[in-house]
Amino acid sequence: MNFPAETLHAVNERNERNEPPLAGANCCNSASTTFGSSTPLWSSDLLVSDPETLLHCQSDFGRVPVDLLLTATYQVSIKGFNDSKSDAFPAGIITSEIPRFLEKAIAIAESATRQHHGSVALSLGPYGACMIPSQEYSGIYDGEHGSQSALYQWHRERLALFAQVPSISSRVAYMAMETIPRVDEIVAMRRALDSVSELSGLPFWMSCLYPGDDEALPTGETIEEALRAMLDSSLARSVPWGVGINCTKVWKLPSTLKRYETTMRDMVRQGLVKEWPALVLYPDGTNGQVYNTTTQKWEGPGDTKDVKRVPWEEQLAGAVRGTESRGQWKQIVVGGCCMASSEDISRLRKVLL
Repeated sequence: MNFPAETLHAVNERNERNEPPLAGANCCNSASTTFGSSTPLWSSDLLVSDPETLLHCQSDFGRVPVDLLLTATYQVSIKGFNDSKSDAFPAGIITSEIPRFLEKAIAIAESATRQHHGSVALSLGPYGACMIPSQEYSGIYDGEHGSQSALYQWHRERLALFAQVPSISSRVAYMAMETIPRVDEIVAMRRALDSVSELSGLPFWMSCLYPGDDEALPTGETIEEALRAMLDSSLARSVPWGVGINCTKVWKLPSTLKRYETTMRDMVRQGLVKEWPALVLYPDGTNGQVYNTTTQKWEGPGDTKDVKRVPWEEQLAGAVRGTESRGQWKQIVVGGCCMASSEDISRLRKVLL
């Protein structure tokens, strides 16, 4: 879930009438807004450099309208702020100043969705999303962050900064722990949330990515391992309200969702969980392009398996209807990730209504 399109989250929540009131977006609706090694905060750089553009971008999704809008905090990190130098911050942004920018991210999302009475979800990416080059598509981290204990500490320190935002628990409806490429990081994020009381009571979802042609995490770990790491209450007190899939090609959803469903049935049968969680589904909006972390560009694959004759929103709607008919998800939240625009989400809304 990388720049610039990593900022294009939108999700829809199906209501009691089986209609999907749309939920929302994170940042920029334009591929011309680019970020890279010169912007250590990646897409979150707009919080510092151009909050007006950020508001404009998020408002594009707010006008769809959407019910849930993600904050532009996916790639926020302490180091990213510390390394962000400008005329206003020639030595970078010191850690004690970071919470005011996090508050700004929430305020911008609130403003963008206020007219249509939407809610805000706090976007939290993995450690790999904050590396240069980013590594959430590989899960290959540096030695200092290669263990569960190190990842726990990193996420705990970041969550503690969010906890300093005034009234955050009443301003944020959900937390989105997304694009997680490693099983040990899933557990680390849950444990970190346990340690931050200001946030631990908020409902949250955890979503993984499946970027290859198989149905595995970037590390090769399985869907079964990922879901157990998310939902096993013996690993951490904080258990997600929802589990999901993002940063994954839309054509992979039907088979990947069947694996999710099979795993959930097994976990219920084994007594590891009592009921199914919500499902959060926001695949890439690409036509088969793959993000190259070296060139930092979206590139066309040698052969594309996307069904180009079928519009993206129709493929996604078909996957949603399929899993809805087979599964027992408490709720289904659906939208788009990389390369999805507000126009895509608007079309998705029309298909699902």
